[in-house]
Amino acid sequence: MKKWTDNVVFRTIKSFIKKNAVMVIALIAAVITMFFVPPDEAYLGYFDLKTLTCLFCVLAVVCALKNIRFFYVLARKVVQLFKNARMSVLGLVYITFIGSMLIANDMALLTFLPLGFLVLTTTRKEKYMSFTFIMQNIAANLGGMLTPFGNPQNLYLYTKFEIPNLEFMRIMAPPFLFSVALITLCCIVFVKPEPLSLDDEKIRLPEGKTILYLALFALAIAIVFRGIPYWIGLIVIPSVLLFADRKALASVDYPLLFTFVFFFVFAGNMGRIEAVRHFFSGLLEKNTLVFSVISCQFISNVPSAVLLSQFTTNYPDLLVGVALCCC
Repeated sequence: MKKWTDNVVFRTIKSFIKKNAVMVIALIAAVITMFFVPPDEAYLGYFDLKTLTCLFCVLAVVCALKNIRFFYVLARKVVQLFKNARMSVLGLVYITFIGSMLIANDMALLTFLPLGFLVLTTTRKEKYMSFTFIMQNIAANLGGMLTPFGNPQNLYLYTKFEIPNLEFMRIMAPPFLFSVALITLCCIVFVKPEPLSLDDEKIRLPEGKTILYLALFALAIAIVFRGIPYWIGLIVIPSVLLFADRKALASVDYPLLFTFVFFFVFAGNMGRIEAVRHFFSGLLEKNTLVFSVISCQFISNVPSAVLLSQFTTNYPDLLVGVALCCC
């Protein structure tokens, strides 16, 4: 009995680590740096509370909207406008593209990949399934680059460097427009304009909750764009969802939030180690864009953004570099 229990515990731990590998690595990295920089009062300055609050608020409201199938209904209505396979695949890709700007890239994939599967299976166009999924993945990652809340690293850099809204859009517009053109071209080349139709499925959204959640979403976006103090959202949004949809609060990607917390500690400590600070500062002075892209290949985009932001003020190149590595 004990051996069976031990095996279950081991499998549970293994599954948790596998599912949250980035968070576990961030925790280990933070603990290691604590041996070089023991905890002190300066640790309190590591944490960007506004980034964590904005990310939590957006994720919570998006989970609530997803629970009432808001995005699913919206996406179906858009896809039903198209009459052939090429336009439907483009529609699915564009929906994912736009969705990643509004509800973050991971949530856009969780919302719209199942729709892509549904559309292609019900219309018997399974041959385009792999291509569509690949394009949706690319669209989710690249589409999120245009807005501060489209990717977690965007939100962090936008907040840390206090980037003006128009400047943020100006920096990200060229790579964004190029990615739109490239994805569109790929869809036109690889998908034929074969006729298709999508079966009607009547889904009625709960009017009261839809209005409430959209209002909360508007509040979350206003907080991101600095229109409302972040602490207001931290009070209002969880309080409302506690009564309206507790499942949404439980569905928030908390490992992502803890990943930020651990990397704040890791990056803060690394910035206080003299040799490390000189090393990274020297590399970033030579070419911030190239080095940020290279860094992402080893430690992913979010940790790269948090770490490298400690050693450079060249946020335009850093923004583009950690966005390009998504693809």
